Amino acid sequence: MKKGRQPQVAYFCMEYGLQSDFNIYAGGLGILAGDYLKGAHDGDYPVVGIGILWKQGYTTQVIQPDGTPVDTYPIHRYDFLKDTGIEVEVEIRRRMVVCKVWKCDAFSNVELYLLDTDLPENEDPWITGQLYGWFGEERIAQEMVLGIGGVRALRKLKKKIDVYHFNEGHALFAGLELIREKMDKAMNFREAWKASKKEIVFTTHTPVLQGNESHPLDRLLYMGANLGLTKRQLRSMGGEPFNMTVGGLRLSRKSNAVAQLHGETANEMWSDVTNRSEIIAITNGIHRPTWVDLKMKNLVAGSDSSLWKRHQKNKSDLIGFIRKKTGVLLDKDRLLIGFSRRAVPYKRSDLIFSDPAIIDPLLRKRRIQLVFSGKGHPLDDEGKAIVRRLTSMQKKYPRSVLFLENYDMEIGAHLTRGVDVWLNNPRRPKEASGTSGMKAAMNGVLNLSILDGWWPEACQHGVNGWQIGEARILKSEKAQDKKDSKALYKVLTEEVLPTYYKDKSKWIGMMRASIASTWDEFSVDRMLREYYELLYVEKPSDQ
Repeated sequence: MKKGRQPQVAYFCMEYGLQSDFNIYAGGLGILAGDYLKGAHDGDYPVVGIGILWKQGYTTQVIQPDGTPVDTYPIHRYDFLKDTGIEVEVEIRRRMVVCKVWKCDAFSNVELYLLDTDLPENEDPWITGQLYGWFGEERIAQEMVLGIGGVRALRKLKKKIDVYHFNEGHALFAGLELIREKMDKAMNFREAWKASKKEIVFTTHTPVLQGNESHPLDRLLYMGANLGLTKRQLRSMGGEPFNMTVGGLRLSRKSNAVAQLHGETANEMWSDVTNRSEIIAITNGIHRPTWVDLKMKNLVAGSDSSLWKRHQKNKSDLIGFIRKKTGVLLDKDRLLIGFSRRAVPYKRSDLIFSDPAIIDPLLRKRRIQLVFSGKGHPLDDEGKAIVRRLTSMQKKYPRSVLFLENYDMEIGAHLTRGVDVWLNNPRRPKEASGTSGMKAAMNGVLNLSILDGWWPEACQHGVNGWQIGEARILKSEKAQDKKDSKALYKVLTEEVLPTYYKDKSKWIGMMRASIASTWDEFSVDRMLREYYELLYVEKPSDQ
């Protein structure tokens, strides 16, 4: 790399959230990757994205009349993609799989290439079918296409890459391909590993140990993912079973967590992993032109009435959007709380319903209105049970509780602009970052959140939002849930509701503070600057 120029980065990710109807994303990981590319475009950073062209994408999840979420997988076609004319081959289960390379021309100065196995010559065209639709052999096959196929695509495209950035462990096999290339040029395994490590950086997201993917070594050998490496060599990277996060930490010269608190959590979580890279904290950021009503920022310096009027317009737009989808008309003059995220137990979507004696009167009198959205993973029965519980509350309180099916970027954008309060109450410290709260904050929507993810860095209680409870964590999850629900009710009834209904001037002042205090600090522009300064530019200490 020549001195004075920015390193050329190849960014590998399983999913990209670029626009709502381009169904190659599932949730937060993909939304971050999409915002990353958009930010790289705006800042003129030299980035090449590598991903997969998912034929069916993530589940299109619809709710049956009894509240049961059902997964559907329509076929998607995208006429705007450009055929590069390039194909690469990856040997999977001793069969050669051809991967066609498409280019997404969404940006003038940032490239995104997507690999596709849905070709007539392939016996396994399904590999790039469903995003996160399988585990085991199928998942390994998909990750081989992303990692191994991605590196081979870069070679055929004649891209000169300085840094390979693996966004989560899905891309790990790209590291094995880099090692294979060097071993083919007469390096031994340790030399090839050391040389490849200088080129790789890694982002870890999942702060739940069980959520970090692993595979039996025999399965990796059977699939051909080892690329000629022995069991012993694989074990030295990812352990046994082979943990993709551990492998990422050992294959990279430096790694990052996605919030300051998550940096502490990740370092503690992986403290027993020997020979791993340093994990630094780079808090995620959002692409403001995609998610924020920029007029709200322009009105921060204006009158209370002008800022409030703009917020009420966004709220009316959301209410109209909800009515079109559900037929239900909400009241724009009553407090509207939003909660939208993946349906998993630790996020505690239904915590606000835990004490009927408190919440029931508030809902029946419409002192508060609640709008939920989210998807349960297709293979997660617990997640789908959460969705059913939320839809049952909609039936119980049809004028005050709503669940919007098939959560996507369009729903997310409407909610983070139009609700009054953004609720977030995960079990701490299991929230890695939580960029939806950043989107809400920059739109003047006030966060009401547990001190987890990004919120400890931003929260000024009673000034730009509210915290729920304290940072201390109890050993018993049941006791923690009870304690947090009490704290939630306390701040809701004693601070949020009185401020909204009785002190509009203070509420609007908090909206101003929310926008001003988060605008620069939690933007993707700041995140990318830190990526280049702290992660991509190689320093002597990284070697």
